[in-house]
Amino acid sequence: MSDAMIRVPAEVRDRLAAIAESRGTSIRSLVQEFAESTLTEEERRERAERTRAYLAEHFGVEVTDEESAAMGRRLRETYARQQGATA
Repeated sequence: MSDAMIRVPAEVRDRLAAIAESRGTSIRSLVQEFAESTLTEEERRERAERTRAYLAEHFGVEVTDEESAAMGRRLRETYARQQGATA
């Protein structure tokens, strides 16, 4: 495996270092974990389609684009509220 250098502002590097230290890992491992666990837009669409197909097949539930968008908004709002409560 070859390494690559990623340039970020010093404050980003310092934050990554603090997060990595609090998790008992390295910045390298932290960035690798992020890259491996974060879905691309295409991957999110594919996962959503698989989920819709599963719900339809196993539960007879058809989720519309509007319902999906509304649920996404509610999830983001809930997450934002939880983040604010822990800050």
